[in-house]
Amino acid sequence: MHRDHLGDAPIPADVAPFAAEAVTTRTFDAQEFRGITFHEVRARSILSRVPGASRMPFEWTANPYQGCTHACVYCFARGTHGRMDLDTGRGFDSQILVKTNAPEVLARQLASARWEGAHIAVGTNVDCYQRAEERYRLMPGILTALRDRANPFSILTKGTLVLRDLELLVQASRVTEVGISVSIGFTDRDLWRTVEPGAPSPQLRLDVVRALGEHGIACGVLMAPVVPFLGDRPEQLRATVRAIAEAGASSVTPLVLHLRPGAREWFTAWLRNHHPDLVPQYEQMYAEGAYAPIRYQRRITRQVHDLAAEFGIGPGRRSDAHRISLPEPPSRAAAAERLGPPRRPLPPFRRSSDRSI
Repeated sequence: MHRDHLGDAPIPADVAPFAAEAVTTRTFDAQEFRGITFHEVRARSILSRVPGASRMPFEWTANPYQGCTHACVYCFARGTHGRMDLDTGRGFDSQILVKTNAPEVLARQLASARWEGAHIAVGTNVDCYQRAEERYRLMPGILTALRDRANPFSILTKGTLVLRDLELLVQASRVTEVGISVSIGFTDRDLWRTVEPGAPSPQLRLDVVRALGEHGIACGVLMAPVVPFLGDRPEQLRATVRAIAEAGASSVTPLVLHLRPGAREWFTAWLRNHHPDLVPQYEQMYAEGAYAPIRYQRRITRQVHDLAAEFGIGPGRRSDAHRISLPEPPSRAAAAERLGPPRRPLPPFRRSSDRSI
């Protein structure tokens, strides 16, 4: 075990709503955690409201972690590290913020009379079942709080660790609306090894889809990202949709790669190193901003929907990636006892200690 410092510059209150006056910084000798630094914080709130202009089909999110060891070179959330003066490249992959009190805070927020029981999307910023969850085990407490309040929720993950919490998911699905989606953009193993080096393989994620379905939990697949010029050939799309169908997915929703600030720079650096011949094509495709041209997106969507119909699964709608239908109506007996997030500005956050184990 050794010490590792987060830094001296304060994290602005508007991007780090933590109540504690210190970050506890830890490293572990276990092989699966080598090279990773965990910064443990005490959060004031675990619920975040999605901006009204967002394309997301939900209004509230809960994210127990920031930074992600999946190390996906395209991850849109890299920019959030930059807003805290943390590195958006390797730092995003190895400097993980952990909201250690997330289950207790969520339980308290859901119990407030001000909370009206809105759908909560869990793990939308970074994966809630990334490698850190094996150590910190925050999700069982989060799922318990959601189940106990019969609050509808959804999870989007690449992590196989979601199967550890299968019984809690089944219990929650008996009392409220639960949506599980697994992100599988392609089945090409060479592409996976280079663009998602810390994530479970596509085959393992397909096994998750299959296992959830076998336990009565419908699981959709967010086919994301479809990577232009590397994962969008007709035969690649066909192989991916076929595998998704054979795994028993309830739906498939394609999403073409988008490159927001933070992610764009890191992905471009990766592209120059691995596929320098494609750099000009990417510069042209993303010249207008973070998203590929609408015509290209529509073509990919049409191809995937046609393949989904061919293989017997319905094309996913935007909401399918975040919720599923249940065989019986949810119990909402506790709906009157729910809370909204704090309305007052949060105090500045100071990094004043550094401890290791």
